[in-house]
Amino acid sequence: MAKNFADQLVRTLEAQGVKRIYGLVGDSLNPIVDAVRRSSIEWVHVRNEEAAAFAAEGESLVTGELAVCAGSCGPGNTHLVQGLYDAHRNGAKVLAIASHIPSVQIGSSFFQETHPEQLFAECSGYCEMVNSAEQGERVLHHAIQSTVGGKGVSVLVIPGDVSQQAGAEAVFSTSTIAAGRPVVYPDPREAASLAQAINEAETVALFCGAGCKDAHAEVMALAEKIKAPVGHALGGKMYIQHNNPFDVGMSGLLGYGACHEALHEADLVILLGTDFPYNSFLPTRNVAQVDIDAAHIGRRTKVSTPVVGDVAATIENILPHLEEKQDRSFLDKMLKLHHKKLKDVVEAYTSNVEQHTPIHPEFIANIIDEEAASNAIFTVDTGMCNVWSARYVTPNGAREMLGSFRHGTMANALPMAIGAQAADTSRQVVSFSGDGGLAMLLGELLTVKLHELPTKIVVFNNSSLGMVKLEMMVEGLPEFQTDHPQVDFAAIAAAVGIKHVRITDPAQARTQIREAFACEGPVLIDVVTDPNALSIPPHITMEMLTGFSKAAVKTVFDGGVGHMLDLATSNLRNIPKP
Repeated sequence: MAKNFADQLVRTLEAQGVKRIYGLVGDSLNPIVDAVRRSSIEWVHVRNEEAAAFAAEGESLVTGELAVCAGSCGPGNTHLVQGLYDAHRNGAKVLAIASHIPSVQIGSSFFQETHPEQLFAECSGYCEMVNSAEQGERVLHHAIQSTVGGKGVSVLVIPGDVSQQAGAEAVFSTSTIAAGRPVVYPDPREAASLAQAINEAETVALFCGAGCKDAHAEVMALAEKIKAPVGHALGGKMYIQHNNPFDVGMSGLLGYGACHEALHEADLVILLGTDFPYNSFLPTRNVAQVDIDAAHIGRRTKVSTPVVGDVAATIENILPHLEEKQDRSFLDKMLKLHHKKLKDVVEAYTSNVEQHTPIHPEFIANIIDEEAASNAIFTVDTGMCNVWSARYVTPNGAREMLGSFRHGTMANALPMAIGAQAADTSRQVVSFSGDGGLAMLLGELLTVKLHELPTKIVVFNNSSLGMVKLEMMVEGLPEFQTDHPQVDFAAIAAAVGIKHVRITDPAQARTQIREAFACEGPVLIDVVTDPNALSIPPHITMEMLTGFSKAAVKTVFDGGVGHMLDLATSNLRNIPKP
């Protein structure tokens, strides 16, 4: 029998293959930390529990396995919340250990007292307090099974005195965890309705999200048979854009290309595995939606043809019943429009770019894309870093991109990179960090150095909250408090003991980035970029234009799109010659 419940907890995590726990030691967490000391599990010391949760999320999203973070009572718990919200909304398999004040003091307004079950209720699928070692042995299993089973974050609230109780007999905690992902086939009636809708429509467009992760071949087969242009949300970019002869780009605030036109001109639009939140970019006429979660269907736009099921399984089911469309004029029209749109913006950002200072961030993002490893993991901060990564990181089926795509928080990139890198130090991890995001959790540079993680931290240093500035201009407001004095992040890295480079000359940028990527160990790449390089959505309303006019500011309406022009040009070859 385990020495105490803390020991039983750690032994159970070892048996589940957990290799590390991210957190800060102290207070009511100490008995669990001591059990970790006597185990094979590594304690990854971070500087803020928020980063611990982000790091566990990053590890889980990269590996697909259970990852663990921990925080002490009171403030340690409240710091965890931000990262756990993100992990929960991204579907990461994360177990959070939230230690609590002594059980006898609960309800007495004791020092550092909070109510963790209430605190974590909205950012977890399972959250329970351990009241005894015997009960804890049971709920430990339930928590692990819930998160591994796809219910989002699990939280165990453990009073410090309970973690020191004698361990109970191991029964539930030795259960085999069910980790399989069942294939959800569509209801025959819904599948038949979708097939009928496709056959009756003259033109069809596909809009793909993260639910297309394992369905690239099936989506391409569907698009080929019905001659449909294929657009995507940011969540679907890495899974659907590569080797896609039907690509028309991305819709939404970060979008580019002909995706918006394709979705609004098609007779039928099929949303495939996407919970794309910006309904103003979606059509409302004759929309079909395929999603494994029925709760997602119809909550973003009016849906006429709903189908609950896996994207790949649904396509396999309906494909034999579809009449092959012979007329590809709509597809060809969208491919040509897409190419034209990309060609125009590429010319805008490549003109004299090697002489432009401060440096165009697009230029740097494009170099990173070309110099990074073919299987690199990119982590991206919310804001303009989302734009540059969305437009410049070229998918190839092996690369991965992690970001706060649903929660939309700042400061996620570096701690996510910590988790992704800790899981595999042999794989290149590149962080697209905004200067605002990096500054918010700047202490995590100490974590990178402490554990000598070979992460390459690229700071897009424009001394501005660029996305906020854009939001103000769109609303017709003069920008206010978005700019701040220049910070030398390379000097900060030097003080921490991390290799560093500061890039101010665009002509030297490629050489400096290549050398930084070739270095062993962590490197911070501080790039001084143009604060006026702002992204404009591909579909601009009169209200937006009016807003820009009221703000009385000059901005760049077009940003580049990297190697996506190459794909668009290649796809033009698929258009039959008259």
